[in-house]
Amino acid sequence: MTPDKIDLHWFAACAPGFEPFLAGELRARVPDPDTVRPLPGGVEFDGGMEAGFRANLEIRSGNRILLRIGRFYATGFPELLRKAERLNWEAFLTPDRPVDFRVTCRKSRLYHSGAVAERMLRAVSQRVGFTPRLIPFDEDADDPSQLIVIRLFRDQCLISLDASGAGLHRRGYRLETGKAPLREDLAAAVLLASGWDRRSALIDPFCGSGTIAIEAALMAAGIPPGRKRKFAFMRWPDYEPNRFEPIREEIVEPETDDMQIIAADRDAGAIRIARENAARAGVADRIHFVRQSISDLISPECRGWIVTNPPYGRRVRSHRDLRDLYARTGRILHERFSGWQVTLLTADRGLLRQTGIRFDASLFFDHGGVKVTAARGKIP
Repeated sequence: MTPDKIDLHWFAACAPGFEPFLAGELRARVPDPDTVRPLPGGVEFDGGMEAGFRANLEIRSGNRILLRIGRFYATGFPELLRKAERLNWEAFLTPDRPVDFRVTCRKSRLYHSGAVAERMLRAVSQRVGFTPRLIPFDEDADDPSQLIVIRLFRDQCLISLDASGAGLHRRGYRLETGKAPLREDLAAAVLLASGWDRRSALIDPFCGSGTIAIEAALMAAGIPPGRKRKFAFMRWPDYEPNRFEPIREEIVEPETDDMQIIAADRDAGAIRIARENAARAGVADRIHFVRQSISDLISPECRGWIVTNPPYGRRVRSHRDLRDLYARTGRILHERFSGWQVTLLTADRGLLRQTGIRFDASLFFDHGGVKVTAARGKIP
C-alpha cells in the first residue's frame, strides 16, 4: 500500500460535542500528535496507513474513519471530471465491490449533488477501466458498499473514502438491547467526558443493556473496541494483512482486579441482556450485575464515578414520574455517595434541578433525534 514514509490525511467522525475527547484519543495513537485538528463533527489527523488501521481498531468515541484522497477547486463539470480522473482510484476499488456516493454542495457553482455524483462515477470508470455497481450504502450491513464522500464548499472539492465500512459503534457484542439503548461509541464518549480514570469504581444504576458498563470494562482492560470486526480497508486491492494483524494483536490487559464496575437495573430482562452482551464482549467477569432499584443502591467502601443514562421520557408514563425519579436519585446519591463524581444523561435539563446536585450542563449531543445533555458534577 502507500509507503510508510508518506503521511496520509484522515478524518475521524464523531457525534458533535465530543470532538475534544476524540482528539485526545487520537493524539495518543498517531505518529505526530500536532497533526490532530478538531473540526465540527470530527477530527483530522495525519499519518501513514497504519495510523488509519489503528484509528479504526482502537478509537472508542468515533463512528467512522475517512481517508482524504483528493482536494481541488472545480467551478465546472469538465474541470471536475478531469481532476477527479487523476486520483488513484485503482488503489481502492475492485470490479466486484459496489460503491455509493454521498455528495453535499454548498456555496459552489456546482450545486446539483446528483449531477456531481454522475460525473464522479464517470471519472472513476474512466480511470479504473470498469464501471462500479451503484448500491446504496447501508451503515448497519456487515459488508456495505464502498462509500465515497464528496463535499463541495465554495468551489473546493474534497473527496474522501470510507475506511470503516459498518459504523464503528458496531463492536459485535450488542445483539440485544433494552429500552432507549445508548450507542456504543456514545457510551464510550460519555465515559471519556466524565473524566473517569479507568481505575476507580464505576456504577451505572440504570444499566439497561449494559453498554456503559461494558464500554468501561473494555476501556479499563485496554481491549480495542474493533478487535473482532472487519473494516472497509480490508477490501482495498493493496491491503496487506501482515501490516494490520500485528496491530490487532497488541492487547495488553492491565491489572484491574481491585476495580469495581457495577451495572444495576430494576428490570430482570435488562440484566439478562446486559450479562449476555458482556459475555460476548469478553468482559462479563469484570462487571458485577445486580437487579435492584435506585433506592437499593449501596456505595462500595471507596469513591468513584456514577455514569448513567436514566429514563428521560421513553420509559415512564408522565413528567411527574420523571421528577420523582430524579429527586429520589439525587437523594440516594447525596446520602450514600458523598464525594463521588456523577455524569447523568437527560433530555430535559429542568429535571437536573430535582437531584439537588450542581451540574455542568454545557455538553450535549444528538441521540436518535433527541438532544441529550451529558451533565457532569460532583456529589457534595
